[in-house]
Amino acid sequence: MMRIHFTAADFALTRFAPGPAPLQELNAALMQMCVPGDELLFGRWRRRLLRSLPAAAGPLADLVPAGVAPRFLDVFDDSLGEGLETVRASRPDLVRSEIERVYAGHPSPAPLWVRDLHRGDADAWRLLGRAQRAAFETVLGAVWPVVQDLHRAEFTRRAVAVAEQGVGAQLTALVPGARLEEGVWEFAGPDEDVALRGRGLVLVPTFHWTGHPVVADLPGRPLHLTYPAGPGLPLSPAGADDPAGALAGVLGRTRVEMLLLLAEEHTTSGLAKRLGVSNATASAHTAALRGAGLITTVRAGRAVAHRRTALGGLLVGRGQPGGGA
Repeated sequence: MMRIHFTAADFALTRFAPGPAPLQELNAALMQMCVPGDELLFGRWRRRLLRSLPAAAGPLADLVPAGVAPRFLDVFDDSLGEGLETVRASRPDLVRSEIERVYAGHPSPAPLWVRDLHRGDADAWRLLGRAQRAAFETVLGAVWPVVQDLHRAEFTRRAVAVAEQGVGAQLTALVPGARLEEGVWEFAGPDEDVALRGRGLVLVPTFHWTGHPVVADLPGRPLHLTYPAGPGLPLSPAGADDPAGALAGVLGRTRVEMLLLLAEEHTTSGLAKRLGVSNATASAHTAALRGAGLITTVRAGRAVAHRRTALGGLLVGRGQPGGGA
């Protein structure tokens, strides 16, 4: 379990990031691309990205030799240019210690360019900057407007909830199964204790990572915690000519049609009739959509009724009748 220890001052300094961080969202997307599982939802997306990533992005893989990235890549600036500058300005001792950490015990020696980065070579830093920029344009360039819209909605929702319920209530609601007792926030994740000691906490939603929250603990900075807040499936570009068609490639046409219908409440049998499928098939599809956080289900007498969530609306709402969140 991850345990974060708060002082009274830390609760006052806890805040939600007002805008998305391009490089951190890129880190989250690359993690999701490399983690096996969820083949139904992410398999096609992973294969497409792996095919389309240019050679210029290749050096990023060298910095994650065993699936663990160096901490100097944890950057939360709200523009790509500023983020790249922050990475480049990383303290030399941090860069050296982090490269040594991620390569500790690795059977193969670090590539030449990583060894050059270790000693602060300017050409190696330029190579890393080009790799990050190329990866961002390929992985996130087309969907960045969607990320910005989702972040705006998440920030607004959380800000209102904090004003109404307080920070503590939001911390426990942020991660399934989390609890807050005597100043310790505990949730599923790596077995680790982090003491804030007056640094404060910045909560950063990500719309590509679906695993446990990820902590970035760098000297002299507030603790940053990146938590999954997206719809649980790959994002489609904003302004696409056929967003429903693009989603169908991931979810299947029937589930996309369900999401479109569920701008209004429908029972399982009503959905089955509208879509021309059996009640059992409709029930299986609604279970999958509910598991991804795209619909909600409530009992209505002897039937159950389904309706699209705000995230489901954001996913299919562009250009669709009744598609508001």
